[in-house]
Amino acid sequence: MSASKNARLFQRACKVIPGGVNSPVRAFKAVGAEPIFVSRAKGAHIWDEDGRRYIDYCLSWGPMILGHAHREVLAAVKTAMARGTSYGIPTAAEVELASMITAAIPSVEKVRLVSSGTEAVMTAVRLARGCTGRDEIVKFVGCYHGHVDHLLVQAGSGATTLGAPSSPGIPKDFSRHTLLAPYNDINAVRAVFAEHGRRIAAVIVEPVAGNMGVVPPDGQFLRTLRQLCTKHGSVLIFDEVITGFRLRYGSVQPLFGVEADLTCLGKIIGGGFPIGACGGRAELMDRLAPQGAVYQAGTLSGNPVCVAAGIATLRLLKSLRPYKALEKATGLLCEHISETFRAAGVEHTINRIGSMFTLFFGGGPVTDYASATRCDTAAYARFFRGMLNAGVYLPPSQFEACFLSTAHTQADLHRTLAAVRRAIG
Repeated sequence: MSASKNARLFQRACKVIPGGVNSPVRAFKAVGAEPIFVSRAKGAHIWDEDGRRYIDYCLSWGPMILGHAHREVLAAVKTAMARGTSYGIPTAAEVELASMITAAIPSVEKVRLVSSGTEAVMTAVRLARGCTGRDEIVKFVGCYHGHVDHLLVQAGSGATTLGAPSSPGIPKDFSRHTLLAPYNDINAVRAVFAEHGRRIAAVIVEPVAGNMGVVPPDGQFLRTLRQLCTKHGSVLIFDEVITGFRLRYGSVQPLFGVEADLTCLGKIIGGGFPIGACGGRAELMDRLAPQGAVYQAGTLSGNPVCVAAGIATLRLLKSLRPYKALEKATGLLCEHISETFRAAGVEHTINRIGSMFTLFFGGGPVTDYASATRCDTAAYARFFRGMLNAGVYLPPSQFEACFLSTAHTQADLHRTLAAVRRAIG
């Protein structure tokens, strides 16, 4: 029997692309499979090169909250493309998107558009160091903030999946200014500040961890970070590349009663196109060039096509206000999955907040990186393959989030639950 189109494409890709993929988790190594290659997507579904359709719970790792190929987003993109695809010169659309972001997030008075979440984090960290005159950055074990050299230390997501908490090629001097603490561990953070407080430029955190799987913050965790940063004159950076406009219109900061000094955004604000943003109080943002001395630049920053997609997406989200319905649908799906697992005697934990969730195999709560990595990744791999065979696409890594979109229908959810029953049967 001849190999499938997916298999043939992967063979070709391995000859011209390292590992056959352009981002490591896509290789499916963690789930003991070979990757599918997507030919098209619409709504809550993707189709691979062999013509198989899947219900998509990865959604391009989160940004497709309206589903794939949304009609109004595509129309905005086509209009923008007809005018030109890149100028390297300011546009009115950049001002509009920036205004929408600042109106939606009270702690963001000004915003700098960039081309990716990683670049947003780079900008925020450099700005924090430039404003404070300090070098040390506190990050949390298992939180991933892009492949920035000095933050790829005990990172989650792809680094965890590959069993490489850091990477060769990063000089020791780059990471020696990165201080680590366990996520959700208030006492550990207090100890770090007690020893290094005068040298800490910033604390960077995913307010809801999404790269060790979904792990919500405990009780006073985020408020304690705010208090410590205020006391010691450090900058609090929220990495909301995943959570921004995902759990509510704007930031998750009001949900937890905490305001960050700087906020990093991406994914949804580009409506499926590559974009990022760093925003915060004017007194900090005005330190960026050309107004200030902290340098940041990018040829494709504020790209007109990406910005058009972002504006269309945010307009729809503001109009539709889909968040309560998404949360309800996600909650019911997780409840039914959990009921199915309990009936089958499968030990598990489902962590969920809003329309994002992660299924962990094994007993006990998952509250940080250590408890996440104790879960049964082999069981997840088997489950992933079973769901894929049943036409449901989950993230090809235990340590990622699943997402729902407004395009997921009741029929999709029923089909998903039927697939769950087959996958564990």
